[in-house]
Parts: sequence; structure tokens; C-alpha cells
Amino acid sequence: MQDLLSIKVALEPLYILHKLRQNNFEAYIVGGAVRDILIESIENKMAGKLTNNTYHIKASDYDFTTSAKPEQIQKTFPENFYENKFGTVSVTRTHLREQMNLQNIKFTESNSKKLFSSTFNKKTINLSSATKIHESLKNNIKNNQIEDNKLNINDKKNIDDNEVYEITTFRSDGEYLDYRRPEDVSWGESLQSDLNRRDFSINAMAIKISDQFLNSLNFKESEEIVTINPDNFEVIDQHFGMKDLQNEIIKTVGNPDERFNQDALRLLRAIRFSIQLNMQIDDQTFEAIIKNSHLIQHVSWERIRDELLKMLSSNYPKEAIKILDETGLLKIIIPELIEGKGVMQGGHHISDVWNHNLDSLDNCPSIDPIVRLATLLHDIGKPRTLKIIDGKPTFYNHEIIGSRIAKDIAKRLKLSKIEIERIFILVRYHMFHYQPENTDSSIRRFMKKVGLENINDILDLREADRIGSGATKSSWRLEEMKQRMVEQLHQPFSISDLAINGNDLMKELNIQPGRIVGEILNTLFEEVIENPELNSKNELLKIAKRIVTKL
Repeated sequence: MQDLLSIKVALEPLYILHKLRQNNFEAYIVGGAVRDILIESIENKMAGKLTNNTYHIKASDYDFTTSAKPEQIQKTFPENFYENKFGTVSVTRTHLREQMNLQNIKFTESNSKKLFSSTFNKKTINLSSATKIHESLKNNIKNNQIEDNKLNINDKKNIDDNEVYEITTFRSDGEYLDYRRPEDVSWGESLQSDLNRRDFSINAMAIKISDQFLNSLNFKESEEIVTINPDNFEVIDQHFGMKDLQNEIIKTVGNPDERFNQDALRLLRAIRFSIQLNMQIDDQTFEAIIKNSHLIQHVSWERIRDELLKMLSSNYPKEAIKILDETGLLKIIIPELIEGKGVMQGGHHISDVWNHNLDSLDNCPSIDPIVRLATLLHDIGKPRTLKIIDGKPTFYNHEIIGSRIAKDIAKRLKLSKIEIERIFILVRYHMFHYQPENTDSSIRRFMKKVGLENINDILDLREADRIGSGATKSSWRLEEMKQRMVEQLHQPFSISDLAINGNDLMKELNIQPGRIVGEILNTLFEEVIENPELNSKNELLKIAKRIVTKL
């Protein structure tokens, strides 16, 4: 491999290879990790591309194949779990470090944690500056952390520390009858049989590290990322994946029709890899995706969702949606989007609804795929609310209709209840308006309605919407509104922020637990939203006594 220089491999995967080789088993790194490692190594052009993309090598990308049978893998790595018929034994990063006696060694901050940290620091509205904050956020504001259901740094750290390494016995797949998984598998005797069953040539390579190098490592003193020179590793590449990497081509292993009929999820994976790695899908593979696009109906919505969100998280989400449309997959996954084609808009808009949605997505500053999905769907209600009045298109209440459509799409994609609600809120309230004469209480009501945890997201969506319409990313009104929202962060935003609670009411007013207590608290909160200075125990009790006398 004349194009290869040295490669870099994380310490734990080398330990896995070392232990398997110590027990006289063949063992190789396979799959996506090989692809990513080699992209870093072949030519400055390819390494530069990886650096510029959001696609990074992570511990979770490391998979292994071995001649060891599952029970032999389990003996080699005692802390494991084995719950499938495909010969895959999984070991968590935490358990592996315990076996390596590295659990007390402090590792440097992961790339993903740095990414999430830098994302937090760029937040427009810094919730950590507020002295009074919505109860649901209080426990997540400490140490500059923000819980917005997807970017909690502390949660991400826990995920990183419990990444799972999958070690699979050489195998050959039986017949595929459900367009997803083989009916049976048989243990293979060689690496070749294992690589032959893989999806794309760039994922069908393996790396073999020399025994001499593995035996020379002092795992307690080694760097967590180890540099290996070409004399100490070999790339097994029987499907010319290296050539396709260099030519920036996504191509199936063998006949694409057969590959897609075996596992229809590969239809989406081909597009996702193309987008993440900024590579072209070769003509034969692309034509096969179009031909077999209907097969995606055999794939669970959970798997479709996962692939879609990965595309939206990439540097090229707009291109992903366009390819999904060109291949016929979009009309199965999100057919509502296609309704926007040719629906022209008036005013400051420079394109039809379809292209406006795509351009907005392309300019969304958030890396969160849920926010990007909401951005893509923010005007999805326009085609169904279109009316021509005095020769001009109008879309009255499109945000209301659109939020319902977006919610249905989110449910179809099997998003969580929290994610469904976020998408609904972002689409429903993306048309917010601001005038300097707006009162402080109206600002607080808007923030409460959207939810403090969604404020930054809806501002990101507004920026994307403006740029996607051909306008500048902000305006003096929007900037003034942001400043006023920051000023209001110190005010109460939920009943739990009141200076009084249900026990106080029952004690002072001599009333019994029940619906009336909740009604009084809600009324008090409405008063405090209008006049925050009323939020003292004495003032609230005075108001509460007046409320009780009227009941």
C-alpha cells in the first residue's frame, strides 16, 4: 500500500487484538473503523477531507472479526454480553479498561465531548447566567452544562465511557428472506468469507496488526492513541476498497441488486456514507438504489430514522434530502416534503416551498439532527394552506397545520416523546414576531410557551429560515429580542419558581388537598408572569386569599 503512511489506532482495540492473538486466534479490525483509519492515512487530500467533515473516528466504530468462536471470545473477555445468533460478543469500554487495569488512569477529553462543549459555548442564550430557572433545567446547568434533550455534555461523557466493542466470529450468511437479516449464519473458516458478506467495498477491508508490535506494547504506559508504521500492519483488501476510497466512490461488494435485496437498509446506508464522506455513489450502485427503492418498506422505521438523522447531522444535509428524492426513497419516507415542489411563495421568498425548506436546512447553524429535521419541516404546512388572494399566494396558519404534519412525521419515524414535542414546538412557533413595544411579560410568555430548553433551537431555526429565504441571518429586531430574553432569564418561568407552594396554601388558607390548590397556584403564576415583583410569599398569600373568597 504505497499510499499509506502510518496509521493511528486507539489503545483498547489493540488490547482486544493482543488478547485474541495471545490465545492463538486470528483477529482483525474490520468495517467502518478500517475505512476511517485509512482515510486519515492515504494522501493529504483524503486526510484533509476527514478533518473538514463532522465525521470522526470514535471508539464505537471499532469492530473485530476473529477465528475464535463466541464461547472462546467470552472466556478471553470475561465481562461481556452475548445476546444474538450472529456470533457477536460485546465488551464495554469500561469493562475492558478494568481488565487492562486502566480504570484509574485519566484519559483526555474525547473529540465528541469537545464538540459538544464547543457547541454549548456558542449558545445564543446562556441559561447558566440565570439565577432563577425552570425546574426541569436546574440540575443540568451546573458546570456550564445545558440539558436540551440532546446535547448534555455529562450524558455524552457517560456514553463515551461505555462504548461497546463488538467482536464477531468469522461467518457466512445464509439466505435473506425478509430483506434485512439472514435466516441463519454459519461460522466461517477464513477472513475472506467474512469480508465477502459485507455491504460496500470501503467497508470490506480488514487491518492485521503484527504480533511483534502487539507484544511490544506496554498498555499501562502507552498513549491512548497509538501510531503504527507500515511495517507493523497489513491491509487485507480483496474487494478493492482502497481504490474506491482514493477515487471517492461508494460501490457495493458484488452485484448491487443482490446486496440491496439481502438488506434493504443498505439503500440508505449508501446515501449516508456518500454524504458523510463526501463521496459519489457509482452509477451501477445508484441505478440499483432507484430500482430497489421500494424495498425500504421492509425496514423498520427505527432503522430508517437512525440513518436519516445521521444524514441530517452531516455537513451536507441538503444534498442528502435531494438524493433521497432522486432515488425515490423520499416519497416513501417523507412524502409530505415533495408537496412543496412548484408551490411558489410571495414577499421576500426567492424560491418555491421545496427549495426554501432545503435551503433553510442547508443553513441551519445547529448540529442537532432534531433541530435540523424541524428546520426541514418548518414550512411543510404551506402547500395545504395555499390560497391565492388578489393574485398573490398566502399561507395563513401554515405553522399550525405544519406543526401537526411535522408531529405525524416524527411519530412515523419513531422519535421519542420529547423529540416529537420539540419538533412540534419548533414548527408551531417558528413564525414568532417582535416589536420594540412588546412588554416584558409578552417576552416571558413567549419564552414559557416555547420552553427555555428550546429557545436556542428556535433562534437557530429562525436564522436558517431567514437565510433560506434570501435574507440576512439576523435583523436588529431579532437581536434586540435576544437581548431582552437574556434580561428575562432571571424571572420565574414555572409554578415551582413561585415563592409559595401547595403546602403553604393549605396551611395558611386552611384548605384541603385537591384541585383548588392547583387552580390557585396557576392563577398566582399568571399574576407573577405579568408582574414578577409580586413573587414574594406575603404578596402571593394576599392574592391567594382574594382568590379563595371568590370561589
